Amino acid sequence: MEKYTLPELPYAYNALEPYISEEIMKLHHDKHHATYVSNLNVAIEKHPEFFEKTAEQLLVMLDKLPEDIRTAVRNNAGGHVNHSMFWESMAPKSGGEPSGDLAKVINDNFGSFADFQQKFNDEGLKRFGSGWVWLVKNELGKLEIVSTANQDNPISEGKKPIIGNDVWEHAYYLQYKNVRADYLKAWWNVVNWQEAEKTFSE
Repeated sequence: MEKYTLPELPYAYNALEPYISEEIMKLHHDKHHATYVSNLNVAIEKHPEFFEKTAEQLLVMLDKLPEDIRTAVRNNAGGHVNHSMFWESMAPKSGGEPSGDLAKVINDNFGSFADFQQKFNDEGLKRFGSGWVWLVKNELGKLEIVSTANQDNPISEGKKPIIGNDVWEHAYYLQYKNVRADYLKAWWNVVNWQEAEKTFSE
C-alpha cells in the first residue's frame, strides 16, 4: 500500500521573498505540512484499506470513514490537501491579476478584481482563530468566497477550490506578527494565477 508523502516545494524556500520569508517556508513545509502527512499515515494504518484512496477522496467521503479515524483524517488529510494546493497556488514573480475566463467570471461575480480582493481579504480577516479563505466554484458552477476552520477543505462540502490562503498563525507570524491584514495584502504578490486558471477550467 502506498503511504501519503510530502510533496516537494515547486520552488526554492526563498523564492517568495520578500512577501513570505525563507524561514516561514522551511517551517511551514518541512515541519507543519510534514506533520499532517505523518499523522495521516498513522491514522490510516488502523484501516489500511483506505490507503487506496487519495487524500482528496478521503475528504469527500468523511461520513463513510470508520469513526475511530474520522476526526484524525479530517484534520490531517485536510492539512495535507490544503498545503499541497497552497504551494501550487503560489509562485515567484507572479501576482497581478488573472486573465481569460477566470478574470471574466471574477468580474461578473464580484463587480471587479479589486472588489474581489477586498472581499477575499475581509473573509480571511474575519476567520476567528485558525483556518483558510478560499475562492471556490460551488455546486452550481458559480464562484464564491468561503472560509473554513482549522484544516477543513471546501471539497468536503462539494465545492471546488480555485485558490486558498492559509490564515493559521504559523503561515505568517514570524514575519507579520499579529497583523494578519498585512499578510493577506502581501500574499497577492505571489498568487499563481496561471495555476488558478488551469484549476478553474478543469
